[in-house]
Amino acid sequence: MSGLLEGLPSAQRERLRPARPAYEIRPMLAVLSDRRSFDGDWLFERKLDGVRALAHREGDRGGLTSRSGKPMSATYPEVREALDAQDRADFVVDGEVVALDRQGRTSFELLQRRMQLTDARRARATGVAVTFYVFDLLRLDGHDLTRLPLRTRKALLRRALKWHDPLRFTTHRNAWDPALLDEACGRGWEGLIAKRADARYVEKRSGDWLKLKCAAGQEMVVGGFTEPAGSRTGFGALLVGYYAHGTLRYAGKVGTGFDTATLNRLRRRFDALRRSTSPFGEPVRESGAHWIAPELVAQIAFAEWTRDGKLRHPRFLGLRDDKRPEEVVRERAA
Repeated sequence: MSGLLEGLPSAQRERLRPARPAYEIRPMLAVLSDRRSFDGDWLFERKLDGVRALAHREGDRGGLTSRSGKPMSATYPEVREALDAQDRADFVVDGEVVALDRQGRTSFELLQRRMQLTDARRARATGVAVTFYVFDLLRLDGHDLTRLPLRTRKALLRRALKWHDPLRFTTHRNAWDPALLDEACGRGWEGLIAKRADARYVEKRSGDWLKLKCAAGQEMVVGGFTEPAGSRTGFGALLVGYYAHGTLRYAGKVGTGFDTATLNRLRRRFDALRRSTSPFGEPVRESGAHWIAPELVAQIAFAEWTRDGKLRHPRFLGLRDDKRPEEVVRERAA
């Protein structure tokens, strides 16, 4: 047992188990919440607008995988190199890969330039620097740490790795203040993640982690598109939806957030997925509609949900490949 783990209280050492292979681990997910009162059993982290990643190293083998298990090392080679440079040769950490704009805010749109490339040299050539914010430690020196309290895992994490760009330790606040979320929103953050400090790490969505958002936004499945009008090229708008009880429900059309290059690039992808019938489980009455196989997931920002279950003022932020379409459901505050 490593020196870090030997320093744990005996009751916590008894919770340790032999580590599983890294590829078997799936991330813990948060629940959307409008809760605004917390006791001292919670801690609070910045909500990041990037791509969730589990990073591992087992001897000479290491890398990054998305929350759905897809390899990501080729897209973010500098993160992989920083992990390979660590003194420790056995760990699994959880975090978020982000791109920061000039104001220090995370930008999913900026990150798209890297997500669209897989060749390491081409990815570096985009000039978009990325940062890997690490917020949890799941495995260390052959031991599974997921049964330990979160506060203990974070204390071990801070000491286990060497912190230098592009790796950053995700700091947290230990006490709730009603002004905390207002301060986060004023800085242009996505919001906060409230985490129960004594909770175990469970590989599913859990109320022990809560998303406190500054603005609405979530993933949507693309089920079709409309033809462009006037001087616009590519397509007019996305037709998007989410799954409910196994059926794709229509949530409206998204016509903003695209530049010309994105319109044309997406149209080529859509044409390869064309189908003759609508994938939505209800009639969609949009003129000039074309249908595609529901295989693409888009990140959408919007003002709110309307009473009839549609998105108000939606805007396209980018496609993401770290979530399967059938996992996309309407997020509701707990």
